[in-house]
This record gives sequence, C-alpha cells and structure tokens, in this order.
Amino acid sequence: MLKNEFWYDLPKELIAQEPCSPRDAARLLCMNRTTGQLEHRIFHELPDLLYAGDLLVVNNSKVLPARLIGHKAPTGAVCELLLLREKKKDQWECLAKPGKKLKPGTTLVFGDETLTAEILETYEDGNKLVQFHYNTETLYEKLDAFGKMPLPPYITSQLEDSSQYQTVYAKELGSAAAPTAGLHFTPELMERLREKGVQIVEVTLHVGLGTFRPVKEEQVENHKMHSEWYSISPETAEAIRQTKEKGGRVIAVGTTSCRTLESAAKANEGKICATSGDTDIFIYPGYTFQCIDGLITNFHLPESTLVMLVSAFCGYENTMNAYRVAVEEKYRFFSFGDAMLIV
Repeated sequence: MLKNEFWYDLPKELIAQEPCSPRDAARLLCMNRTTGQLEHRIFHELPDLLYAGDLLVVNNSKVLPARLIGHKAPTGAVCELLLLREKKKDQWECLAKPGKKLKPGTTLVFGDETLTAEILETYEDGNKLVQFHYNTETLYEKLDAFGKMPLPPYITSQLEDSSQYQTVYAKELGSAAAPTAGLHFTPELMERLREKGVQIVEVTLHVGLGTFRPVKEEQVENHKMHSEWYSISPETAEAIRQTKEKGGRVIAVGTTSCRTLESAAKANEGKICATSGDTDIFIYPGYTFQCIDGLITNFHLPESTLVMLVSAFCGYENTMNAYRVAVEEKYRFFSFGDAMLIV
C-alpha cells in the first residue's frame, strides 16, 4: 500500500491541547470491526460495553521527564537531549539538538552543573549515544530535578501537572512518550470494570520515538520501525491463556500493548509466554493478528504507523470511514484526544 492512502484532513482545532477532566469524560467511538458500524459513547461507559470474562491488557510503562535543556561546555551554546533508551548503565540513546553540532567528545551541562553528559557516538539515523555523569545514586533523581516531560510537538503548552501525561497505573520507568490510550482510565473506572467481571493485567513496553516517526517510504512495507523493549510476566501470560481457553476476549489498551502481545505471539507460534526482549514489529494491512480480539486506541496522526496498525485490525475502509466521521463529529485527536473501542 502507499503511504498517502492513510492521509486524512484534520482541522488544527481538533488537536487536543489538554486532557479531559475527569479523564474518563472523553468521548468513545465504538466500532464493530466486522461490519464497520459506529456508535458514539463516553469513555466512562466502558463497563457497559464489555463482557464478564473479557481481559484488558494495559501498558504500565511510566514516562521519564526525559527532555533535558542545557548548554555546551565551554561555549555556553544552548542544547537539548531527549532520552530514548538506556543501552547500558548511564549510557542512553538520545535525540539531540542541534544534532550536527554535537559531535563525539562534546560535553553538555545541565541544571546546577551536577549533571553532565558526553557525546560518545553518532548513529546512522542521527541519534546520539550519550554517557551521563552525576553526583546522586541514580540518573532518575537528576531527571526529576532538571528534566521536563517530553510532550509531542503538536501540544503547544506545558502541563500544569506532569501526572496528566501518566496513566494512573504507570510504574515501570522508561518511556519517552505516554501510552496515551491508557490516559482515559481512572481508579474508579478500573474498579467498576473489575466489578463487572473484566480482568485487567499489565505488560510493559517502553515507548520510544520510533512508533511516532513519520513514514518516509512511499511503499508502506519498506518502512523500518525502531526497536523498543517489552516484557510480559508469567501472571499476565497465564491470564491470557485462561481467557482464550474460556472463550473470553483479549483487548489491548493502546497500540503499545497490541504490539507487545503480537510480538510475543509471533515469537512463540501464536502462544503468549512470559518473555522480554526487543521488538520492531510493524503492523499494517495484511497482517494476521494472533492474540488480540479488541483494541482501545486514540485517534492518530495521518500517514502514521499507528493508523496503519488500526487499519490492519479493523480494515482499511472501516478505519478511514471512522476517521472521517470523527472529524465530522468534532472528536478530539491525538495524545490528549478522544478514544476508539474496536471489537
């Protein structure tokens, strides 16, 4: 397929700049993926839309305050790092600005100068391998002190509270962006789901920027995804096995949970086992899903790998029609926007 087949027109005013309050007040566009039929609901109605015996799989990755703004030593020129992925202790792959001027051997200084970084290497894609030095027990303490939440570029203002860009169940530090479908959940909503008989289990996928990088290849299948680290616990694997055995549905909360489950299934001949590792799985139309039966997801950027994943799950025509309807009905789009339930 061609990249431009996944284009749609989106008025700028529909790009959400802040989350709903309360979180579960977001709108929910429900789609039957077999028929394409659409229904307009509110996210807090989710317990009414699921069945006892269904299993929700959420991504418990927590967003790092991974954006560091500092200066070059000794010139004082302003620079910026966005931590993407830890390669080994205190060595991170980073997105850097101004990338061409930050050559290996360059030293960067942040905050009160108790956090410094040395550029070790430049990768083929322009990202940097960076060694951090600090005077605390962990780098995370310095990120808490000097780092900023790495909001997407289409969100133009800083948040009043950084917790607005974390899910209520976030616990495993490591993401450069939030698994945004999960932002709609509240503790109260999760309790109502459990009371309904819907089980909720966790996986971890540390979200990098690869998921959000624009597709540059005209032929979709030529696009290469950056890898991300994921993990599935024995408890989660067993819950999925039992749900399938009893005829329940496995519903991924977000494209990151979906990619985690499908990566694990692909690696184990369709079975979900306790596992961890790296995945660069790219899901686009023509892919055969091996694990998930449903998907909760936000509305994604035109021509993005995420729109392609949704199209693979519920069909190209169904997806593009749903997006047209969402624009017409003035749904809110992207990270802080409204959601879809596809079953």
